[in-house]
Amino acid sequence: MSKENVELVRDAYEGFAAGEFDAVSHLLHPEVEFYGTVGGMTEGQVARGARAVGAAMREDAEAWEERRAEARDLIDVGDRVLVLQHEYRRGRGSGVEVEADTAVIYTFVRGLIVRIEPFMEQAEALAAVEVER
Repeated sequence: MSKENVELVRDAYEGFAAGEFDAVSHLLHPEVEFYGTVGGMTEGQVARGARAVGAAMREDAEAWEERRAEARDLIDVGDRVLVLQHEYRRGRGSGVEVEADTAVIYTFVRGLIVRIEPFMEQAEALAAVEVER
């Protein structure tokens, strides 16, 4: 199943990166949770459900004049897939540029993404995967 999960993450990742949130909603579990600081969410907030996750990601996309995320490595970890990525963003209006190597852990239940957990530090994400193995 984990090989399939990697392909599903690749599809979701491409859809999210292109801003096609509705097009990837079929990959999300009805009770999906997104942990992050996008779309006006602050540290510790969680978007629950496909509609809330899509809204948070859309709001985040609108905040940036330009944003790119390049998946450099997709690592199969059983019911999870770790994406090591390079992100670039330029603020809308401010022009502030942000560039970093970040990571996201996608967790699956019955072939659907049930949890999306971004990390600003790749080392943190790698440690999280090791601890939970």
